[in-house]
Amino acid sequence: MSENKFVMITGSTSGIGFELAKLFAQDKYDVAMSGSSEKIYESAKEIEKLGVEAYPLQADASTYEGVEDFWKFVEGKNRKLDAAVLNVGVSLGGSFIDNDLEEELKLIDINISGTVHTAKRVVNHMVPNGEGNILIVSSLSATLPTPYETVYGPSKAFGFMFAEALREELKDTGVNVTAMLPGATNTDFHHNAGMDSTYFGDDSIKNEKEQVAKQGYEALMNGLDHVICGDEETKQQAEENKKTPEPVKAANHAKKAKPQE
Repeated sequence: MSENKFVMITGSTSGIGFELAKLFAQDKYDVAMSGSSEKIYESAKEIEKLGVEAYPLQADASTYEGVEDFWKFVEGKNRKLDAAVLNVGVSLGGSFIDNDLEEELKLIDINISGTVHTAKRVVNHMVPNGEGNILIVSSLSATLPTPYETVYGPSKAFGFMFAEALREELKDTGVNVTAMLPGATNTDFHHNAGMDSTYFGDDSIKNEKEQVAKQGYEALMNGLDHVICGDEETKQQAEENKKTPEPVKAANHAKKAKPQE
């Protein structure tokens, strides 16, 4: 049996999730990893090069069965779970009137239902142990209305407030909950959301995923309630969002997220 600590990370095939997996591995955590494609097995091999065990599983995070399968996979390792990263999340660009309802409901299943489902299993495991770290990946979008990502932003606002509420409930149990709110990051996230023709299709305006992951990881290890991840401009934007009226923020985001014809 490995003497390393043990972490599970959803959505860890690439992007922020994979960068977080590397950071945990560098601190000698064995890593259980889930992703929606077969590439998760290649990603796990990269993590193992850092000298730890990696346990990959391809799972559909949009279904109850997919979420449950990954949890049973983690539980089947018969190890104490020291940390959990709830990182699965998708967006959907375009106007609400035009977007497919099934895709929007799938987004809710992944970003909201999947987060609650996974958190339930993790909390019920960690609290009896009297310790553990939970990182819930939200978004800077949680701090403003997001026209042309009309379902995504509210789903991430749910994640942020869910993390803050859960943190308060668990404060005397030894289990820490931290919310991570990245700004736009140089991953495939916006491309997968069909937003290449928007402001967010320009990678030059995005934060580096390595920096974003490091900030989230350090916040978790320091027991912070939440962290805005990105450069100084991103952090300043979060501060401005606290005092800017919602209609103004909505109009600003619409200019950036509306598809260009």
